[in-house]
Amino acid sequence: MARSHRWSPEQTGRRKVIISVAIFLLLAVAGLAYIKWWPYYNKAWNAAIHHTIGNSILSGQDSAIPEPSWHAAWEYAAVYYKAVWKAALLGILLGSLLQVLLPSAWLLKALGGTTFGSTAVGGVASLPGMMCSCCAAPMTVGMRKKQASVGASLAFWLGNPTLNPATLVFMTFVLSWKFTLIRLVFGLLLTFGVSYFANRFAGDARLPHELATASEEAGAEHPEPWLKRWLASISSMLLHLIPAYALAVLLLGAARAWLFPVIDAAGSNSLWTVIGFAIAGTLFVIPTAAEIPIIQSLMSAGLGGGPAAALLLTLPAVSLPSMLMVARSFPVKVIVFVAGAVIVLGILSGLTGAWLL
Repeated sequence: MARSHRWSPEQTGRRKVIISVAIFLLLAVAGLAYIKWWPYYNKAWNAAIHHTIGNSILSGQDSAIPEPSWHAAWEYAAVYYKAVWKAALLGILLGSLLQVLLPSAWLLKALGGTTFGSTAVGGVASLPGMMCSCCAAPMTVGMRKKQASVGASLAFWLGNPTLNPATLVFMTFVLSWKFTLIRLVFGLLLTFGVSYFANRFAGDARLPHELATASEEAGAEHPEPWLKRWLASISSMLLHLIPAYALAVLLLGAARAWLFPVIDAAGSNSLWTVIGFAIAGTLFVIPTAAEIPIIQSLMSAGLGGGPAAALLLTLPAVSLPSMLMVARSFPVKVIVFVAGAVIVLGILSGLTGAWLL
């Protein structure tokens, strides 16, 4: 008489872990392939043939950026959300699923240390995502809730937009290899260098109490099914991330003519213009790769290589909305340090561009 096979508690637990990880990876690969990889493959061919990837999101088909108004705010928000909504939903989905499907012990082993190794893993893990800073923010929040270190989480967040392989390809075809080289050098410094020093700078950075409690619960054994925990996770994420994100996009959309003013020939490549555009680029919010047509449009209107190179780094790296989205997951001094570092590196990128371009 054949004896039925019984799983030991350890085997059952290991089997559940494997299934959970497989579900997460399957959703991540399918989502990225549909939203990012395949469309970007086609976009790369278009960039190679036509040397453009579309109109500047600042002005659209118009010759000038509209003056600040509620109409300008709504108009920009509509164009922006049309470009990012799929990636934003995927980011929220993966950020919430990360908290309930991936085992805490695995993430802590790879991303929980304060060493450069953990920061490097976070940065490398960002490369397939190719998301803008706002769409990468939910996953960054999820990583912090699972107790990933400051450095590893920042490297993932910053690496998504700044080291985006597709954007680097578009940039080479549309702008030039010099722009790509500048972006790559300063993007590496930002993603791995600034993230690592932010990790050291933060010291023993702890999550806020309510986030830490959620993180501890995520790592414990749960009697509730994972679907119930996921619904609670995604509800919390939507509640805390969306309102500030939506409001900031509206305000920046209204103010874009102030942030990117028309510059006369005398100031088109000056140090003050580089500094001003580095600050504006750090605050402003754009979809993935939108910095390319913005720079192309502004340079055709007379902007110098210095300010253009400043925007090259600062526009995609962070934004006011994305910093608000991750603000509860990091100490305030870390967010201020990262924003300051983006501005400084943007200025250095601009000075390099003024010399090289």
